[in-house]
Amino acid sequence: MNHSNPTPAVSQNMPNPLGHTPHALTIARRKLRPGQAGTRKLLAEYGDKLVCVRYRHDAANKRRLKTVELVVEETSWQPRPAKIPLNQIMHLRITYGEVALRNLVKTAGGKWNSERQAWDLPYHEVLKLGLRERIVA
Repeated sequence: MNHSNPTPAVSQNMPNPLGHTPHALTIARRKLRPGQAGTRKLLAEYGDKLVCVRYRHDAANKRRLKTVELVVEETSWQPRPAKIPLNQIMHLRITYGEVALRNLVKTAGGKWNSERQAWDLPYHEVLKLGLRERIVA
């Protein structure tokens, strides 16, 4: 069976050719994972592409619908890095000889952290001063 071009879902704005209530008006009663009872035939048909099987109930038309969720495309994806809160204190590495830079950080509210041997400064100030590459863990 060719599953490369599945039938598009029926829109609520379009007349339904089967005379059924649009899927948005049905209630999903069960959601089954591949391999559970009620999914085995579909698992044999769709294989690893099968994500889940849902049984939906249409009370108005007294019908039960069996729907499947399939993987139709898989591509690599890189999540965005987590946003750093602007008020988070960052630790900056400034060498002993960088007096002008050290004074700039002090003026922006920086404090020396003797435990870490680094300067502490809120992230928004780090960005303002363009010192992002100086951040140490």
